[in-house]
Amino acid sequence: MHRFYVPDLPHEGALVALSDQEARHLTQVLRLELGDQVRVFDGRGRQHEARVEVAARQRAEVRVGAEAAAAPEVPVRLALAAALLKGDKFDDVVRDAAMLGVHVVHPLVTARTEVPAARAGKVSRVERWKRVSLNSVKQCGRAVVPDIEEPQTLADALTHLPRPLIALVEPSLAAGTSALPQRPDTATVLVGPEGGWSPAEVEALVAAGATLFSLGGRTLRADAAPLVALTALLWEWKAL
Repeated sequence: MHRFYVPDLPHEGALVALSDQEARHLTQVLRLELGDQVRVFDGRGRQHEARVEVAARQRAEVRVGAEAAAAPEVPVRLALAAALLKGDKFDDVVRDAAMLGVHVVHPLVTARTEVPAARAGKVSRVERWKRVSLNSVKQCGRAVVPDIEEPQTLADALTHLPRPLIALVEPSLAAGTSALPQRPDTATVLVGPEGGWSPAEVEALVAAGATLFSLGGRTLRADAAPLVALTALLWEWKAL
């Protein structure tokens, strides 16, 4: 069933107008009509059945119906702190994080990040990542839209990221480190750039109490590493 984002979702029985973007999607892309059944969600966990009451060219309104179950959230409130990547590759990181149940994404500017700091902080990039996140949530059935934070350095991020910290590193760096924690209530997964963490950044991660772990000897694409790391941890915690 088609789903639409209504951040100020009213009570059952209310008539609500969709945003311009959602209205265009309903009327011009999906070509839904009066009486069609849809679902609406608020991005914070609520989802309801709804019925299309107005489907004009530039306007759409739906009648909110009974509450409807969304895809279950994972039992760990996950944050992903990942280094920015060249081109549009970080879009895929955001998409996959939203799909897997992450609650907040922290884009990182690291020592080996190949994205100029001025470009990394552009409002347009953050807004695009928010749209990517929303579209991924709509596709996978979640009713929670992850927050996308402004890009920041690793040093700044380490002052406030949710603990425990779990950092993906090269196999040689993970050897002999402590085991992964038992399933926590919150956690932050940290993933570096194409060139990996610098020695100083590894020291900073250790000093901040991060657990270092590896995914084995294969070299993964930088845009695929967060997806694999998150999946491996959720599987380890029996949280998928």
